Amino acid sequence: MVDTIKKAAVVGLGNMGGAILSGIVSGGILPAEAIAGADKSEACRKKAERLGVVAFSEPKDAVADADLVILAVKPQSLDSLMSEIGSVNKSAVIVSILAGKKISTLEGYFGAGAKIVRVMPNTPALVGVGMSGISGNANVSDEELAKVVEIFSSFGKAAVVDESLMDIVTGISGSGPAYVYMFIDALIKAGVKGGMGEETAKLFAAQTVKGAAEMVLESDTSPEQLKINVCSPGGTTIEAVKVLEEQGFEDIVMKAVGACAEKSRVMGK
Repeated sequence: MVDTIKKAAVVGLGNMGGAILSGIVSGGILPAEAIAGADKSEACRKKAERLGVVAFSEPKDAVADADLVILAVKPQSLDSLMSEIGSVNKSAVIVSILAGKKISTLEGYFGAGAKIVRVMPNTPALVGVGMSGISGNANVSDEELAKVVEIFSSFGKAAVVDESLMDIVTGISGSGPAYVYMFIDALIKAGVKGGMGEETAKLFAAQTVKGAAEMVLESDTSPEQLKINVCSPGGTTIEAVKVLEEQGFEDIVMKAVGACAEKSRVMGK
């Protein structure tokens, strides 16, 4: 454990904040008694309390003496949050998961000398297989950044990237689950159309996507080559791949990611 981070506060205990909180506790990164949470919702506070965490309705009560403050609220709530948060330990590491909010924007609120870490997680964090992009400003030490990586790795994987890449991170992993859900839904509908029951089609479709993703992660073989390996000449798979290629599948996905990244850039201005 990094000695300078002995107490953490999570502001916003909704789905993502709750996942972060659970990861910190279950991963043994900090003991529950060293963490405070804050949320206006009584239901969210009770969920946090079941983890052994003290939860407050007011952010200022949670962050008062925290060495690490994680902001897990909606981006549009930042202004109102800052009016409620009160004073924060000047040496505290401020971690933001607010989509589109740049480090410079947060420095405007907390001061140029503040330690700011920007994180883009994604919703599979809720089931322990999230992917988070992490970027810190020059005030954050390597040890402090490593602690943030450890926290976000407790419910999936995390990687440090330059902040200039955060918009494309948003396009690929932040919003990417939605594209994958669309693909899985299309596979399910094709299965039902072919005579499968919906639950059976869901199992076949989702497990196939999960297995293919694991092969990409566990293999040194490129996704392109893995595709080729499945496509036996004159076989069934190549017929499906031909249709996807003819319909511009790859181009459609790349355009979608680009549109998402551009929206992230606009939000950050």
